[in-house]
Amino acid sequence: MAKRKFGLALSVLLAAGTLLGACGSGNDDASKDNGKKEGSGEKTSEFSVAMVTDVGGIDDKSFNQSAWKGIQDFGKANDMEKGDGGYDYLQSAGEEDYIPNLNALARRDFSLVFGVGFMMQDAMDEIASQQKDTEFAIIDAVVDQPNAASILFKEQEGSYLAGVAAALMTESKKVGFVGGMENEVIHRFESGFVAGVKAVDPEIDVDVQYAGAFDKAEIGKTMANRMYSSGVDIIFHAAGGTGNGVFSEAKERKAADADANVWVIGVDSDQYDEGAVGDTNVTLTSMLKRVDIAVEDISKRAKEGKFPGGETHVYGLSEDGVDLADSRGAIPEDVMKKIEDYKEKIKSGEIEVPEYPEGKEPKK
Repeated sequence: MAKRKFGLALSVLLAAGTLLGACGSGNDDASKDNGKKEGSGEKTSEFSVAMVTDVGGIDDKSFNQSAWKGIQDFGKANDMEKGDGGYDYLQSAGEEDYIPNLNALARRDFSLVFGVGFMMQDAMDEIASQQKDTEFAIIDAVVDQPNAASILFKEQEGSYLAGVAAALMTESKKVGFVGGMENEVIHRFESGFVAGVKAVDPEIDVDVQYAGAFDKAEIGKTMANRMYSSGVDIIFHAAGGTGNGVFSEAKERKAADADANVWVIGVDSDQYDEGAVGDTNVTLTSMLKRVDIAVEDISKRAKEGKFPGGETHVYGLSEDGVDLADSRGAIPEDVMKKIEDYKEKIKSGEIEVPEYPEGKEPKK
């Protein structure tokens, strides 16, 4: 009997030890998973961040590249290394990659996962509802989940300045706009650009075309060819990788004829280098969409335990979310001063830039 009692007591003791060990391990994992101290809303120092690209990839010299720059800058500023436990990205070859990529980063215990682009809206909504211990942030869309922050931009404000620049610099009085896919985001680019052009000169003709894709440079090149052939001398593109074709066409024309009056206004990032043709350049300026600033801002908030889950943050001219890039002398100083005047009027509220083109307002 004594042996049985001793054996029973030993079994209970071992079981209790195992349970305590398991509990301790589980708490450590939970702390690592959500980056928070147990029983508090404070972030621990073990913070990690990653992103899922859309089909453009991190070297699209545009939207995704800007987001990746923000993550890299944040990582380096916080002594983080690339990889698990630091900062990283997964690239999407197609829409079918969104869900598995978002899920993979959550399972790799990244504290904060960004989804780049409105096309990821449904995928992030689904994964955020499943991976409740992970914080998510989506750019250019709204996801109504308590663990997801939504990031939007006032693209129309920066594009208005691009339109002003085009109107003040065009010699043919014909300018063009090449959009990627028609959606609310790209409509804001179009709306602002057209409004800026018309504010300077209502008689200037604006040729608006959509490629139906963000990764078809050949379509962008064909569209640019048609526009330049019709007399357009400045094209503003908001088309991601498709816009690379606009640059290709402009550069070919400039290489063939040094006096050819062809210009491109880049988008999202400073695309000056994309316009290089020997000793000259066809990039007039670029409409900067500072995705990098937004990414750093949300990452900083999350690391400090102030993640704005369930909230929507909008970045415009006043928040340094959009702007025009340095033209490197392509735009004369007197013209730049006029553009700056328009910029200040937008920031003060004197000019209210229309968010959508006429007839393209989103359905309610």
